[in-house]
Amino acid sequence: MEIEVSLIFAFAAMLSWGIGDFLIQKSTRKVGDIESLAFIGIIGALMILPFAISDFHLLFSLPNLILLVALGIITFIAALFDFEALKEGKLSIIDVIIELELPITIFLGFIFFKDTLSLFQVLIISFIFLGIVLIATKSFSHWKIRLQKGILMALVAAIGMGVINFLTAASSKKISPLMAVWFPWLIFSVLCLFFIWKREGFSKFVKHGKKFKWLVLAMGIFDTLAWIFYAFAVFKEEISIITAITESYPAIALFLGVWINKEKIKWYQWLGAFLALMASFILAFSV
Repeated sequence: MEIEVSLIFAFAAMLSWGIGDFLIQKSTRKVGDIESLAFIGIIGALMILPFAISDFHLLFSLPNLILLVALGIITFIAALFDFEALKEGKLSIIDVIIELELPITIFLGFIFFKDTLSLFQVLIISFIFLGIVLIATKSFSHWKIRLQKGILMALVAAIGMGVINFLTAASSKKISPLMAVWFPWLIFSVLCLFFIWKREGFSKFVKHGKKFKWLVLAMGIFDTLAWIFYAFAVFKEEISIITAITESYPAIALFLGVWINKEKIKWYQWLGAFLALMASFILAFSV
């Protein structure tokens, strides 16, 4: 029963991340990168607070506090590298590089959580990874041997996202799923607000919040729900399998982009979405 519940949480995280990513793309174009991250943190922290109060006593443990503070800081840094990579490099390359978070997360799960995967599960996860690479690849003509602008930042972002997945799982298992999301959200919100204040003050930030209130609210809610679902999914289940299932979320964002934004999608991106989603369901049934 616990495995079944974990899998439900994993698919809920995948769906929420797909919607959240679609909204984040819209928000960053209208509001800004750090501003969008700040809105996510503030909305998420306020949203989780009533449910996380009962876990506050866990913060009086120094190891717990260090783990959660580290997670909050790494989340902030990884997000900055992610945003800068997307700004400097070609989207078709950067998106693929960042998807390396999946094998990085699986590697960390093997080393620290002693995760085990059957040969069949490894094969299915490979199809998930292939699917999300196809989704993220806008054009194969952009791939060149020489080092492209933004690739190093994308690699740092991918490593950071893998570490975030691992630390979220560690915090969920060692502390609590809600605290694994709430406290890091609080930390990176404070860091975002500090940078916004130092750069231009809060007047523009508040103005954008009022102007695009429904967009930033929906973005904050869905992205926070995604991480809550993920934290509960990895609470008692292997991080490798759960992360592989949730990594199919670009397929959801792709469908929303076609449906709402009327985006033109290449045939191999449709194939990638099909591969990723089908492989995720097969992986779930293999547990």
